[in-house]
Amino acid sequence: MNTTSVYIAYTGGTIGMKPSRHGYVPQPGFMSSYLDSLPELKRPEIPHFIVHEYDELIDSANMTPEHWQQIADDIKKHYHNYDAFIILHGTDTMAYTASALSFMLENLAKPVIITGSQIPISGLRSDGLANLLNSLYLVAHYPIREVTLFFNNQLFRGNRSTKSHADGFDAFSSPNYPVLVEAGININVNYAALNVAPQGEFKVHNITPQPIGVVMLYPGISPDVIGNILQQPVNALILLTFGIGNAPNNPKILQLLHAAYQKGIIVLNLTQCFSGKVNMGGYATGNALEKVGVISGHDMTVEAALAKLHFLLSQPLSFEGVRQKMSRNLHGEISL
Repeated sequence: MNTTSVYIAYTGGTIGMKPSRHGYVPQPGFMSSYLDSLPELKRPEIPHFIVHEYDELIDSANMTPEHWQQIADDIKKHYHNYDAFIILHGTDTMAYTASALSFMLENLAKPVIITGSQIPISGLRSDGLANLLNSLYLVAHYPIREVTLFFNNQLFRGNRSTKSHADGFDAFSSPNYPVLVEAGININVNYAALNVAPQGEFKVHNITPQPIGVVMLYPGISPDVIGNILQQPVNALILLTFGIGNAPNNPKILQLLHAAYQKGIIVLNLTQCFSGKVNMGGYATGNALEKVGVISGHDMTVEAALAKLHFLLSQPLSFEGVRQKMSRNLHGEISL
């Protein structure tokens, strides 16, 4: 029998929902009792686990930074009592939570897997049991000591994952980083892609909600669209630009972005392409952004960039300190 002890936190999400007149809704008490009835989870290869169902089950569309903090604090509370952690979570914002936890859980030396399902675990053809079974098997037999996301037989680095399919079982991808584990007939671990083992003491960082704007550029975008957002009390703005980081060289847009820089607003350049990275030196239109104070997000996902901004803006850092760390690889979120 496997001696690994696993803490499963059920935060909400499709995996534990039941149908109602208004669509799927979280069902308090259901997940724990249902898992207890499954013979597959009593096999000797499966580690011992307990299920903690949150008092307020969350549809992940309602997930907030306060919920990220709740999950991180829950892991902290039980960190020394369990060998691994599995977070059951809704798919809509799963990659955001995985990214946030990767920054909040410093010197993590135990596996943390976030998973869920596209069909409730009690439903016909559900993917939920396979995702949970594989997650339990991996933390017991192939423990990868970082925040990861498991879905459809693949384990991704949490802060490299993104939801790429709205209604398919292959709901998640890692466009700019290799998959960590392929769980087929054989378990294939990409050891070269894993994070280096931490050396320091485990620590949970606190974050506070930050006002952050996100603008996707499009042909003919009015400067007023960007200007109206920058008039709000935002601490950062993510620009989803064309190709390798290009934007219209409209003087009004560039003036607005430079004024934001002078006001201490972080402006981050991410490509709106599914994969690839920003290179603001490639074209004059990208270079113009760099000259007015926009910084490169390299190949970060939107989820990782947003979570990283929340994390850094919650720390006692100067404006320049945040800018510098946004361009550094902190927890495997950037390829440099």
